Amino acid sequence: QVQLVESGGGSVQAGGSLRLSCAAFGYIASSVCMGWFRQAPGKEREGVAGMYTGTGSTYYADSVKGRFTISQDNAKNTVYLQVNSLKPEDTAMYYCAAKFVGIWDCGRAWGTQYEYNYWGPGTQVTVSS
Repeated sequence: QVQLVESGGGSVQAGGSLRLSCAAFGYIASSVCMGWFRQAPGKEREGVAGMYTGTGSTYYADSVKGRFTISQDNAKNTVYLQVNSLKPEDTAMYYCAAKFVGIWDCGRAWGTQYEYNYWGPGTQVTVSS
C-alpha cells in the first residue's frame, strides 16, 4: 500500500518562503513520476511541479517557474517543493501525487491529475498580503 504524507505548509506573508515535503511509504522504486498540485477554494486542482525521480527531470507550470523548485532525497524517499516569493494567489491546499510510469509519460502528463494513482491528504499554504 503506497502512502504519501505532505508537511511543511503554513501561513506566511507575501514574499515569504516555505519548504513542503512529501514522504512516501510502502514502496521501493527507483523511478516514479511525482507531482505537486494545488487547489484553491472554488478552483480546479492544478499541477505546479513534477519530477521523474529516476533521472531527476523536472517540470513546472508557467505560473511558478523561477519561484518553485522540486527536488528529492532518495535516502528519505521524500520529494520537496521549495516555494519562494510567495504571492496571495499561491494560497491553496497543496498535494503530492505519484504514478508509476516511464519518463516519456511523466514528461507528457505530469500535470494531469486524473492519471495519478496515489495522493496525499494535502498541506495548507496561506499567503497574506
